[in-house]
Amino acid sequence: MSHKGKNSASSAKGKKPAKSGAESKGEDVLQAVCLLPLANTPLIEYTLEFLAMNGVQEVYIYCGAHTDQVEDYIGRSRWTSSSKSCPFSVLQFVRVADARSVGDVLRDMDKRSLVDGDFLLVHGDLVSNLILDGALAAHRKRRETSAANIMTMILHSGGPADHRTKTNGITPVFVVDTKTQRCLHYDEMNPLQSDHYLSMDPAIADELSTEFEVRADLIDAQIDICTPEVLALWSESFDYELPRRNFLHGVLKDWELNGKMIYAEIFEDGYAARASNLQMYDSISRDVLGRWTFPFIPENNIMPKQAYKKHSNNVVIETGASHAADAKLQNSVIGTDSSIGSGSKIVNSIIGAGCKIGANVTLENSFIWNGTTVGDGTVISQSILAGNVVVGKGCTIPTGSLISFGVHISDSISFSTAAVLSTVTSIGKQVTKDTNLLGPDSNAAPFFDPEDDELDDEDPSRLQKSLIYSLADYNLSTSSISTFASDVDSDDDNDSNFLSTDVAHSNRSRLSSFASDDSAGKMSFHADAVHGLLDALRAESGDFDSAKLEFMGLRLANNASDAMMRKAVATAFTRRAVELVTPEHGGLDASKAADKAFTACKGASKFVNEVGVGGGESAQIEFILALQRALQHYSKGQEQSKTATLLPAMLQQLYALDILEEEGILGWWADPRAVEGESMAGLKEKCRVLVEWLENAEEEDDDDDDDDDDSD
Repeated sequence: MSHKGKNSASSAKGKKPAKSGAESKGEDVLQAVCLLPLANTPLIEYTLEFLAMNGVQEVYIYCGAHTDQVEDYIGRSRWTSSSKSCPFSVLQFVRVADARSVGDVLRDMDKRSLVDGDFLLVHGDLVSNLILDGALAAHRKRRETSAANIMTMILHSGGPADHRTKTNGITPVFVVDTKTQRCLHYDEMNPLQSDHYLSMDPAIADELSTEFEVRADLIDAQIDICTPEVLALWSESFDYELPRRNFLHGVLKDWELNGKMIYAEIFEDGYAARASNLQMYDSISRDVLGRWTFPFIPENNIMPKQAYKKHSNNVVIETGASHAADAKLQNSVIGTDSSIGSGSKIVNSIIGAGCKIGANVTLENSFIWNGTTVGDGTVISQSILAGNVVVGKGCTIPTGSLISFGVHISDSISFSTAAVLSTVTSIGKQVTKDTNLLGPDSNAAPFFDPEDDELDDEDPSRLQKSLIYSLADYNLSTSSISTFASDVDSDDDNDSNFLSTDVAHSNRSRLSSFASDDSAGKMSFHADAVHGLLDALRAESGDFDSAKLEFMGLRLANNASDAMMRKAVATAFTRRAVELVTPEHGGLDASKAADKAFTACKGASKFVNEVGVGGGESAQIEFILALQRALQHYSKGQEQSKTATLLPAMLQQLYALDILEEEGILGWWADPRAVEGESMAGLKEKCRVLVEWLENAEEEDDDDDDDDDDSD
């Protein structure tokens, strides 16, 4: 970005959000992430305020989804180009029909030649009060020194201690030259990966002869000052998708070849964070309540027509809201036309506009969006209730719950564990309401996202799916989560968040690369493999040869193990069988669904036999376990009745196809892993009739053999 508007440009990306529900009218209200309310103000408002504060004049907005919705919002706001109060000379939406990633967007920017000078690249979920004058001046000076200095990242020091706006699950690791602030290496670590070592090219020390710091304490809101050369590099690297994991890592890894240099401006003061997942949304909201985001705080009314005022106990109330005199309010925000009943307790929470909170309600650490009603005596803890939700009287909504748009919950409903509820399925169809779970007045059911099945066991995004960050379900030792390996001694071996050293000697055979790294390879292989196989199974035409070639190509490219292949095959065929039993895809019974999943596409059963199983009894046991684990996702809630008998049906079909043998099925039945967890045990129990039939058949065969021996 050329500061103060000379050929300046910015891209604020509206991403596709987690799927939400629909209003009670049945209208689709899937909403762009950048429009979600943060402290009752849409996220994109914070992003545009940040750009205006830093003198940006031209803004180009790319949306990954819901472009019409975002464009309509901007068209009705003060940011529209026709508004006299708009600080931008240009605000333009750019539509890319086939954009699936940030990489596609940036390649499109390069193709269109939208910018011919430096530009600022941000996401539409950014909240920041940083003033970039100094960073811009330093960037310009470096660029004038050498055209090879192509980018400056804006990072914020989070310190060695815990900080709620440090991203959970994935720890970004920056290696930075202590004198020039040049970024020398970038990597990522997460608690689920098999090793926790940082491997760096020895040329960093041997050829640059520099001192550097390995920083794992930096908060990265992905604010980048870029030259047009950055876009050209994206275009050259057609397979890059992510700014850090792909682009930054790749450019730094190949610095000897491309000669490009990237720098880091590290701020000690100020605020910058992205609401990129539910946990960050929660953290930034708490920072707004704590006034860390000043001047972007509710009582400063950054949007026209807002009228918030600060009261005692750090409570900010908008004109038109009301509360009973004996209601206890603390550290909260309450939107206009909302009311709070007698005896209610509201702590560390944000309530939107037009909400009705009954009497004796307890609301702690929660988010209530516009138009929601909460009945008398209900208790809600650290949860999100989207717009127009209705929660009855005397309910209990436990920590980590997500209640989507328009969901109705009847009186006296309590959940023992976190609930995720919606009025629509993952493909946007109206759900079959679960009145057993949610009461007679409900219009919703538990929400299950089939894409969760495609996440590898070591995919750190699993840790970011919920509002609550927890490692409780993973067998991890905390001592192994944040550890760096170096062949030199550190002054403090226990300091895992900050390591400063003069030299690092690494074996070149262990150079890290996201293209070949085990954990990243597993992530990309599993998702791509499952999608490819599913597409072939859904087509039900031709044969499976092309899918097999693509699958084996993915295996070679990612160095996938037999276990990874087995899991991907089991997941894909399970997903297809589950689709076939749902009403949206024909509502077949379990037996017909299993038969169609394995035989409708020519060569599919052969593929399962050769690639998915590919061995004797032990391999068959592992494949059945993989099927069972894939079905776990559908073994609870409303999906249970539809999929309860799928596992025995699939085993029986595979047995009939001579892919599984008696020994394999009986070996699985005796394997203790088949009952690890309540849902696994429940699925196993559904196979009892099949197993008993096999055991009886085996006994009859033994008896027949004995009779033959006697007759001899």
